[in-house]
Amino acid sequence: MQWLANLSVRRPVLSTVIILVIVVVGVASYLGLGVDKFPKVEFPVVTVTTLYPGSSPEAVETDVTDKIEGAVNTIGGIESLTSISNEGVSLVIVQFTMEKDVDAVAQDVRSKIDTVLRDLPADIEPPQVQKIDPDASPILLLSVSGERPVAELTRIAEDVVKRRLETIDGVGEVAIIGGQKRRINIQLDPVRMRAAGVTALAVQRAIASSNADIPGGQLESGPENRTVRFNGRVDDPRKLADIVVRQAGD
Repeated sequence: MQWLANLSVRRPVLSTVIILVIVVVGVASYLGLGVDKFPKVEFPVVTVTTLYPGSSPEAVETDVTDKIEGAVNTIGGIESLTSISNEGVSLVIVQFTMEKDVDAVAQDVRSKIDTVLRDLPADIEPPQVQKIDPDASPILLLSVSGERPVAELTRIAEDVVKRRLETIDGVGEVAIIGGQKRRINIQLDPVRMRAAGVTALAVQRAIASSNADIPGGQLESGPENRTVRFNGRVDDPRKLADIVVRQAGD
């Protein structure tokens, strides 16, 4: 900066002009500087959400959370691994080091989960792998509680609360986490099953094959074209006892 001091002594007018130009350019640049109050930032954090309706927190942790943790824990670059097991829902949060690409690690997590899908309970909903997006964070969290059974509260949340929230202008998505959907529990008699040579898997397959809607194709009747469908769903739980699991000679 010695040259600037010498210039100020020898040619004070020129040095003053230079300083004024620098000040004006600096002020103009500052005023034109783009400022984003909420800048777009991508964090290398991936969440895995798995719904296991009707299960206790202990069952969720043992049957779902621990297996997912064991699978994703083999991915390199993990900074922290956090899990939450609540009634009917498992949440695994994987935080990677900042130099990791969030899209790449999200794909790695999906690949690892695919390797343990066969070890997870059959009645879970498919695990949802999501990248943490600050712009997509929920702005409102609601809890539904009451004296009614959990299954009925879940139905109210889905059929009433969720639908009304979705009609509000500007709402992008309404998601329900947890709860309990209506289901029928079938108690098997192990003594009679052994005597008949029937396994639990055979009972499950018989119920599944006898409780399904089967498309029957198209039926043309003159100018009309009708869709044929065979409704095989059981409309009364008591009819489940009439399903044939195994016949003599099978």
